[in-house]
Amino acid sequence: MSATALPTSATPAPERPAHRDPNVLRWLAAYTASMVGDSVYYMALSWAAIRTGSPAQAGVVLALGAVPRAVLMLGGGVLADRFGPRLVVIGSDAARCVLILGIAVALLFTSPALWLLITVALLFGTVDALFLPAVGALPPRITAPAQLTRVQGMRGLAARIANVAGAPLGGLAVALGGSATAFAVAGALFALSLPLLLAVRMAPGPAKAPADGAEAGTGEGGTAEGGTAWGELRDGLRHIRRHRVLAPLMLVIAIGELGFVGPLNIGLTLLVQERGWGADGMGWIVAAFGTGAGASSLLLTVRGRIPRAGLTLSVVLCGGAVAIAGLAYAPSLALAVLAGVSIGLLAGLSGALTGALLQTAADPAYMGRVTSVATLFTLGVAPLCYPVTGAATGLWGTGPVFVVSAAVCGTGGLLGLCFKALRHAELPAS
Repeated sequence: MSATALPTSATPAPERPAHRDPNVLRWLAAYTASMVGDSVYYMALSWAAIRTGSPAQAGVVLALGAVPRAVLMLGGGVLADRFGPRLVVIGSDAARCVLILGIAVALLFTSPALWLLITVALLFGTVDALFLPAVGALPPRITAPAQLTRVQGMRGLAARIANVAGAPLGGLAVALGGSATAFAVAGALFALSLPLLLAVRMAPGPAKAPADGAEAGTGEGGTAEGGTAWGELRDGLRHIRRHRVLAPLMLVIAIGELGFVGPLNIGLTLLVQERGWGADGMGWIVAAFGTGAGASSLLLTVRGRIPRAGLTLSVVLCGGAVAIAGLAYAPSLALAVLAGVSIGLLAGLSGALTGALLQTAADPAYMGRVTSVATLFTLGVAPLCYPVTGAATGLWGTGPVFVVSAAVCGTGGLLGLCFKALRHAELPAS
């Protein structure tokens, strides 16, 4: 299917707001279907693993799926730049569709064996390593630079929809027909995203790589012809390291995520248990976080641009750190819920601003590799602090652990304030 080029800075044209652009809305529908499919898949895999083996074996199945995603993530960024993110995203969704529908059919004729579930988890994680960098590199190809913040807000709304709808949908599918039905529903959602993606118009890729990255001419993805994947990866890392905005921004992302994900995942469960707030209290805090994150995404979708984005990002991270520490010492469930709303609002803002700044600052020829490095920090490295958070909480309690985590998160914000180029970074205006 031929792609129609969108207006670029070389051919100025009136901009259509992203939330009113049918092309962006088609991409958003495809992305939402894929995200909901992800949630249903993980529900189906968890249920099948628990029914097949012990809780420890079920944990191994889920953990093994994350290994290829972390190991191969940077390679996925190289492929997105070499072949273009559109092709990689469509191929990844098609592969996930075939894989998950295949396991659904297999489970109609046999009970789920542990080796089969491990194989599915490893294959799905491998495809995810290709999908995530490519899907993060798509927005600059479907809209104008001034609309990137709005698109990030819309992406955040899609994530909230997936979180709210995915688990109940997966649970309903399991209740109606077991794991096979749940896998079938997930595969159908991946299949639904394919025609929507094929209908999305893409701007052409960069004609050539910048001077610091290529030795020869480049193809559609902007990488050197005949270059090795390892050389292209090193080239992308060099681009980040030499960039006045990207280098400090990656540092802020890495440190901020290390301080954020521990308390807001395993730490929150331990906090609720320690305070005796029960499952209802846990539900209220999680819902509050989702409400705050959804509100920030909606704000960015409607507003479209935040002035002084680099400075705002750093300040928001510092504010989020204060809210994380406040959550640990909230004297009542009501105040904990209020802290959850604040954390969600600030986390949503910082996440969207981070994505928009990355996509604005990175050279288009390196977009996939830049996205893969950021995604590796958020989805690959940061979760490694889960066992550390759990062990530290067992030794010292939730209060000190949350304060240390908040200090780490705040350090990311303070570092952002120390780098002039990042502090003064702006997003394009319409």
